[in-house]
Amino acid sequence: MRSYRVALGLLWLVGRSFLEAADRDWWVFWGTYTRGESRGIYVSRFDGIRGRLTPAQPAAELPNPSFLATSRDGRRLYAVSEVSDGREAGGRVAAYAVDVGTGTLRSLGQRSSGGDGPCHLSLDGRGRGLFVANYASGSVAVLPVDAEGKLGEPAAVIQHRGSSVHPERQRGPHAHQAMPSPQGSHLLVCDLGLDQVLVYRWRTWRRWLGEEPVSRLALPPGSGPRHLAFHPDGRHVYVLNELNSTLTVCRWDGRSGRLELVQTLPTLPEGTEVVGNTTAEVVVHPSGRWVYASNRGHDSIAMFQVDPRTGLLSGMGHESTRGRTPRHFALDPGGRWCLVENQNSDGVAVFRVDTSTGRLLFTGHSARVPSPVCAVFVPVEDR
Repeated sequence: MRSYRVALGLLWLVGRSFLEAADRDWWVFWGTYTRGESRGIYVSRFDGIRGRLTPAQPAAELPNPSFLATSRDGRRLYAVSEVSDGREAGGRVAAYAVDVGTGTLRSLGQRSSGGDGPCHLSLDGRGRGLFVANYASGSVAVLPVDAEGKLGEPAAVIQHRGSSVHPERQRGPHAHQAMPSPQGSHLLVCDLGLDQVLVYRWRTWRRWLGEEPVSRLALPPGSGPRHLAFHPDGRHVYVLNELNSTLTVCRWDGRSGRLELVQTLPTLPEGTEVVGNTTAEVVVHPSGRWVYASNRGHDSIAMFQVDPRTGLLSGMGHESTRGRTPRHFALDPGGRWCLVENQNSDGVAVFRVDTSTGRLLFTGHSARVPSPVCAVFVPVEDR
């Protein structure tokens, strides 16, 4: 009963915070691939009342800043540089100070990502450690963060080993996401190449990452776990599987660091087969009532309703992303708007979230961003 009351309290706080986050302006920083005209990180201003974006402007030059993360106060921004030297040591991570009044970035330097082809990064709850998933080398690294937001050299690097059944995508390990648990005591790593979610112990005060996983969630061969997202209750996890276009619901035990698989659903409409479809991003609404996942190929967002008692999902349909290859999408902190980055059509589509049904409604508004692959929100502080 006590845990149930705590969960309700957490959900009330989350609901209050996302309502307070509505009706304000945000800086939106865009991560991109620099294979075309893009030169790195871009920035727009987003009107949280009307749901409008200003034209994207260059913010920082960086090769392939394909994933971004911010500190809790929004005054520090971190980006992977998804590059490789073929020797498992070519990836970089860049740090920036954010001017929340102007949306400009000031470099705080770069460090090695501890591997090749970094594709995801996240901060621990206290902002003292930065976790990096290196896709090409199949490794995970943690970099210390000092009081100014600057990064140190990798304090730990864990190299995954093994393979799975896909003849091209699973010949070796491919760490695709490293995400700390809400309790702050574990790090969960989706490895697409191994068909596993590996869980490691993490100690913030020592910046210590355990070398051996405390548990492994084995998914069906050929699933390709890519990203996961926690429910606000801290007891349920949603794992998005890239290769077989499914979404898996798990129960999470924050004490033992174990995941229990309880449900798997397709992200494509029933009876639909899209050759080459892959999933990309999974997001839980701040209220905890809905979960969303993107399909690349079908070019849609799959929408699911959450059972508040069990955390299980039921399908609500699909919404076209109005573009090609939605690699990423992001809800604003108020949970009222959804920005979908369509990588292969160089644009971002703006959707309104119907807060009574959870459905995404296209606003008719879009913005041009070259090869967009990630978005993060930072509150504007006008001076």
